[in-house]
Amino acid sequence: MTSVVLASASPARLALLRAAGIDPQVVVSHVDEPTLEAAARQRDPHLSPAALAQLLAEAKGASVADRLPPGTDLVIACDSVLEMDGRVHGKPGTAEVARERWRTMRGRSGELHTGHHVIDLRTGRTAGAPASARVHFTGASDAEVDGYVATGEPLHVAGGFTIDGLGAPFVERIEGHPSTVIGLCLPLLRRLLTDLDVAWWTVSAAPQA
Repeated sequence: MTSVVLASASPARLALLRAAGIDPQVVVSHVDEPTLEAAARQRDPHLSPAALAQLLAEAKGASVADRLPPGTDLVIACDSVLEMDGRVHGKPGTAEVARERWRTMRGRSGELHTGHHVIDLRTGRTAGAPASARVHFTGASDAEVDGYVATGEPLHVAGGFTIDGLGAPFVERIEGHPSTVIGLCLPLLRRLLTDLDVAWWTVSAAPQA
């Protein structure tokens, strides 16, 4: 069985991989995302949200790969951002930011971009690409927004919402693969592994009956 490291602290990404038969070791990158984004925008003021998500995913993967001992086969790194009105929204961080963001998002739609970076430590080869999905939000009331923010969930997730948790009732529909919005597009991951000549069933194992 191929050993996998997930370079992410996201419990949603971990749960997604486990549901797909992949049980990775988690190693958090601790990449300084705001500093990295600021430097990237200084180099390229027109950096797209999808390109930013991909850049952050690559930085996380590289940071973790450099710290791993011999014997690990694959590193999977991801990062997600929400694009609305041409602006990038990551994790709100505070209740005030989350509340204001939801009052802006409700009844509207935005693009959720997730960058993916896979490193095969056995060969040194890498593969990566961003995936995007359009998210349509319900017209939540002020009381519903305040209640959701009070749960604390939206403060620490990209875009300030989830579709696999307490935020799901406030997402009307999605155009694209739902796993992209959760934070890791499974069909894209399979394609990236194929590009690296890694067969899916050497990484994923169905539970034994």
